[in-house]
Amino acid sequence: MDSDLTPKSVSFNSARFLISASRLDECPPDIGAEVAFAGRSNAGKSSALNAITVNGKLARTSKTPGRTRLINFFTLNKEHCRLVDLPGYGYAKVSRDMKDDWQKHLGHYLNDRRCLRGLVLVMDIRHPLTDFDQMMVEWCEHNNLPLMILATKADKLKFGQAKTAMLGIAKKLKSYQCVEQLIMFSSTSKLGLDDCRNALTEWLEAPEEDAPL
Repeated sequence: MDSDLTPKSVSFNSARFLISASRLDECPPDIGAEVAFAGRSNAGKSSALNAITVNGKLARTSKTPGRTRLINFFTLNKEHCRLVDLPGYGYAKVSRDMKDDWQKHLGHYLNDRRCLRGLVLVMDIRHPLTDFDQMMVEWCEHNNLPLMILATKADKLKFGQAKTAMLGIAKKLKSYQCVEQLIMFSSTSKLGLDDCRNALTEWLEAPEEDAPL
């Protein structure tokens, strides 16, 4: 069989920056499949994206909360497949009007983007389920959007402490149908990386008819 006709599998190592958008009408055409990453500032979202794509410079990392103020799109090797880095929540040193503006446009993306296949919620395993995290879980539940939770920075805890933290998170989320994956994750040690990539692949390669409504 001609190799050019063989459907490509998603390769996360192929991720390349595509475009940044501040509003829904600046986003790429609403076709194909996207998975978006959300998280409170300094939860490790950019580091997680860099680990998943084996590209330390793909998503900007900073010790200053709120560096990601735009919706950033990264294209993958499979046609019309993208990863999306959403603005971090908890911005420092910006006006209330600017915060409200970012959140409004972020809401438009989450509510109106038809090719969105799932949301990855990144939370610090040491400080899980903040008000923002809880809001995002409830939004996914209400909108029947599949949710993957990455409990990041697991390397900062002893293994027993990390397991206890995971059990606590799982207990609080057991009533939510939207939570498909709860993964203990470390960008440093690569813990949970394979599980995360496998789940992302299932979402991105699922037939369009299986996409969430």
